[in-house]
Amino acid sequence: MKKLSVRTRVLTGAALVAALGAGTFGAVSASASTPAAAPAAVTADAADGNLMQSTHLTVEAATKAARATLDAAEKENQRVSVAVVDRNGNTVVTLRGDGAGPQSYESAVKKAYTAVSWNAPTSELVKRLENAP
Repeated sequence: MKKLSVRTRVLTGAALVAALGAGTFGAVSASASTPAAAPAAVTADAADGNLMQSTHLTVEAATKAARATLDAAEKENQRVSVAVVDRNGNTVVTLRGDGAGPQSYESAVKKAYTAVSWNAPTSELVKRLENAP
C-alpha cells in the first residue's frame, strides 16, 4: 500500500480549504432564507438575533473545486480521490480519480471531515502535532 506524498496531501488539503472558503461566499441556501410571508414570531426572533442565517456551498461549486483538484493531481501523476464537505462535515461531492486505490475514497472523506472539524487543512494539523506531540 503506497503512502500518499506530501504534495498530494497538500493539494487535497488546499482544495478542501478552497472549497470551504468558496462556501463562505456561496449562495444562501433556500432553506435558510426567510419566506416572504414569515409568521410574526419568526420575524420577531430574527429581529432579536435568535436566528442565524448562513451560506452553503452549492453542488456546482463543490464539483468545480473537486474537479480542479483532481485535474491538478492528475497533472502530477497522482492517483487520488477528492472529497468536498460542507461546514458541518457532510459530504457534498466525492470524485475518485482514475487508478486511485480503493482506500482513497474513504480516506478523502475522512480527511475532509477532519479538516473542517479542526477548521484547518490537515497539513496544518501535522504542524500542530510537531509543535505539541
